[in-house]
Amino acid sequence: MIATLVIAVLLGGALLAAVTALNRGVYSAGGFVGSYLDALARHDTGGALALPGVVPTNDDLAAASLPQDLPDTLLRASVLGALTDLQQVSDIETAPGLHTVVYDFSLDGEASSMQFTVQSTGTFAGVFNGWTFATSPLAVLQVTVLHERSFTVNGLALDTRAQAATDAPDTFSTQAAYLAFAPTRYTFAHESTMLSAEPLSVPVAASGPTDVTINAMPTETFTGQVQAELNSFLDKCIVDQVLQPSNCPFGITIDDRVLSAPVWSIAEYPPVVLEAGESSFEMASTTGLAHIVVEVQSLFDGEKSTRDEDVSFLIGLSVTIQSDGNLAIQLR
Repeated sequence: MIATLVIAVLLGGALLAAVTALNRGVYSAGGFVGSYLDALARHDTGGALALPGVVPTNDDLAAASLPQDLPDTLLRASVLGALTDLQQVSDIETAPGLHTVVYDFSLDGEASSMQFTVQSTGTFAGVFNGWTFATSPLAVLQVTVLHERSFTVNGLALDTRAQAATDAPDTFSTQAAYLAFAPTRYTFAHESTMLSAEPLSVPVAASGPTDVTINAMPTETFTGQVQAELNSFLDKCIVDQVLQPSNCPFGITIDDRVLSAPVWSIAEYPPVVLEAGESSFEMASTTGLAHIVVEVQSLFDGEKSTRDEDVSFLIGLSVTIQSDGNLAIQLR
């Protein structure tokens, strides 16, 4: 009888010690955060999203002045980077049941850290501590794509138009917001025939909004095509054997009598350099050189001579990429 009682007491003490140890470890605030981070490290997105408080509600987003009904396109394993070297740094109770937990880790080999806020939810199974994220650990990537609509993030191709209203007007630059796991490193880029953006690596180690700007600029192919179109336009101008070719940027006024049909050529084509404007890519007014050869006779003394000279001119243009991929060029 006494032996049985002693055994029961010992077993009860061992059970209590085990529960206490678990509540200080796995079922602590830090352990709860660790479960989330461990799931991300294993690319177990389902496990991470299943933890209480991970996915923000629309009310949570509105309270943080963030867009609502955000797409979960990025909440997939394929866009997660390498999360390693997890180490809890601190677990501080800032108010009754409210804890601030800090973890160190490496994102694709680069040291970083993140702070989490978790709230006690009481106990489950009568003995184990329960927790929820008081603030969702997910990030909101607010992506602006300058001069384009599409981009890639960690290799996943996205189009900002997928998040736009069906009747939204076309704009030169576009924006969209996405829920995304944090912490992780995201690399943004754009690469197409006409436009290219340098890869932008963004370590996201905080919940809430992270602003990202992808600057898509003309490729050599784009610039070369505009140059070819401009050259072709100027080549058509020189066909007109008049002093002032119609709708062309160059011409000459001669006070003497013209004895022959003027012969134009282009001595130097204006080089195309494109910069982004408010609604299109712009080539600022740029100098080119036309050349004219024409026989003239002085009205003063009747002397005949040949005007053989360069004529400088200025030309600029605006260019946009149409929905079919062709260029729309407006000369000015």
